[in-house]
Amino acid sequence: MFLGKHLHNLDDKGRVSIPAAFRKVMQQMGSDRLIITRGKSPCLVAFTVDEWSKVIEKTEKEPMLDDEVEAFERTYLAHASEIEVDRQGRVLIPEYLRELADLDKEAVFAGRNKKFEIWNPTQWAEAVRESGQRLNSAGGRLKAII
Repeated sequence: MFLGKHLHNLDDKGRVSIPAAFRKVMQQMGSDRLIITRGKSPCLVAFTVDEWSKVIEKTEKEPMLDDEVEAFERTYLAHASEIEVDRQGRVLIPEYLRELADLDKEAVFAGRNKKFEIWNPTQWAEAVRESGQRLNSAGGRLKAII
């Protein structure tokens, strides 16, 4: 499972090193490729190919002309890119995805169980603050987890 928060630098070509802990998870899952797409928030979301396939299988069970399915496909599938991790543990994030997430010199990698997010550090800090506020005002459903 992908856990933790890691800050990494992007080079001038848009390459960034995947955190060593995340590469270890990928290796355990037998994956050297990622599917990276836009996130619901102003970030990117990365899946191993196997995990992404599970997402796709779920959408394929839905009616093709359903408005929500169509919105999902336009939002996430159309922006998805399959990316190989190079020998140095780096990925080249396509320019259109870097622009969507406002990535420039640094990126925060945030583990989210079977996927991870890639954030602009300033937007990550704001998202964490907002998430904390939401949790503090949330009902009891999630408070029982921890």
